[in-house]
Amino acid sequence: MPTNLTSKGQVTIPKHIRDALQLLPGAAVEFAVNAHGDVVLTGATRPQRARAPRKDRFDAVRGTADVAWRTDDLMKLLRSDD
Repeated sequence: MPTNLTSKGQVTIPKHIRDALQLLPGAAVEFAVNAHGDVVLTGATRPQRARAPRKDRFDAVRGTADVAWRTDDLMKLLRSDD
């Protein structure tokens, strides 16, 4: 399957190859050239799995407040001149 080299020297690894090597975004890969001049792509040491995306720090606390403020009461408190 041919692919084009970008101006930055990048290529896209076809999905069926990524799946075969169990490569996910962020996984380390190694390139080598064998005696026949073929480029060999391998997962570094073993197929690497990318870490699960981190949960957004706001999602982690969203909905956990236990203060029973009503919006109007809070606004009065914040805008108070006392």
